[in-house]
Amino acid sequence: MTQDTVASMPAATARVVAINEDVVTIELDDDDAGCLIKNEVVYICPPSSVDRPRTLLKAEVLSVKGNEAEAQVYEDTRNVGVGDPVIQSGQQLTVELGPGLLGQVYDGLQNPLPRLLETGGTFLQRGLEVRALDDRHEWSFEARVRSGDEVMPGDTLGVVQEGRFSHRIFVPFALQGTFSVAWIQAGSFTIDTVVARLTDEAGNEHPITMAQRWPVRHPLSQELVSLGRAERRYPEAPLTTTLRLIDTFFPIAKGGTACIPGPFGAGKTVLQNLISRYSDVDIVIIVACGERAGEVVETITEFPQLADPHTGGSLMDRTIIVCNTSSMPVAAREASIHTGTTLGEYYRQMGYDVLLIADSTSRWAQAMRETSGRLEEIPGEEAFPAYLESSIRKLYERAGSSTCTAGSAAA
Repeated sequence: MTQDTVASMPAATARVVAINEDVVTIELDDDDAGCLIKNEVVYICPPSSVDRPRTLLKAEVLSVKGNEAEAQVYEDTRNVGVGDPVIQSGQQLTVELGPGLLGQVYDGLQNPLPRLLETGGTFLQRGLEVRALDDRHEWSFEARVRSGDEVMPGDTLGVVQEGRFSHRIFVPFALQGTFSVAWIQAGSFTIDTVVARLTDEAGNEHPITMAQRWPVRHPLSQELVSLGRAERRYPEAPLTTTLRLIDTFFPIAKGGTACIPGPFGAGKTVLQNLISRYSDVDIVIIVACGERAGEVVETITEFPQLADPHTGGSLMDRTIIVCNTSSMPVAAREASIHTGTTLGEYYRQMGYDVLLIADSTSRWAQAMRETSGRLEEIPGEEAFPAYLESSIRKLYERAGSSTCTAGSAAA
């Protein structure tokens, strides 16, 4: 996070009252300061000095009890002390959705690693936050609606060409109700340029850009189904991996889920890489959750050099990599899978078949175990949290086949 961003943040409304490694307890300064909300993003402000400029450490509220809350910090809590001010953002942990996602390598909080390298150097700096999408690149926007048309959240306003894919620009999913297109333009614009203006039933105007945000812990498909903008379907078509052992004895359906169990060194990652290369899907999202840094580096360096068997182009042109290695903060490891899942739901809503590979679920569960232990929760089997089963179930339930607003089916 830049110094300009730090200066523009609102005043602190809470303070740190206890610290247990990456889990801190925060308390509101007074009753008039507002309230703490579960899953809200807050920023902790450790003291600054001449050698250490002021930084904001990103954290997420895990639980709330009265005026106190437990928050997990996505950074090293070194130099954080009791009494340090805490700034509330009033927003949940979100990802940025828009053209330019394909071919990117992100960390668990959707910070692009190449831009982190440009901004902060080889070693990750604490408190550094970079925008997920390139706000300088211009995209050719082609309008698909006209002034006066009525639209709803999830409807397509236009498309831009992202490589060989037609990237749909949706009416923001967070809006509610029916809107009238007051104005729309076509041409080459950046993601922050207003390309349309919508008017709601009360006459209020909403400017629309090509980028929007969505909370990672709230299933996008669930919201669209509740609005009647999508429909869940039973998986019908098989996912052809081109690996005869899997396709014959352990077939996977498009929209289904599968796991590859095995001990350390059994070749699970190698098998997953083969599946991601040759499966008959449109988009591939790889979430390296707690994996060894060497394996992640191998994936990052190999994929741009490998040819896509379907198009002959680079395999990275249809791939997004979310990597949170074992050497990165444990708290961000737990959020990385939700980040990748939300990106997959976004492209599925465009009508594309998306393959999400999370490597590995066990290390994701280990991150939950560490956080649960620091919260002093009653442990379950093997010290995992008692809610581990329901957490895994909620994650796997986000997979599935659905019919998007354009009428096409995707999984």
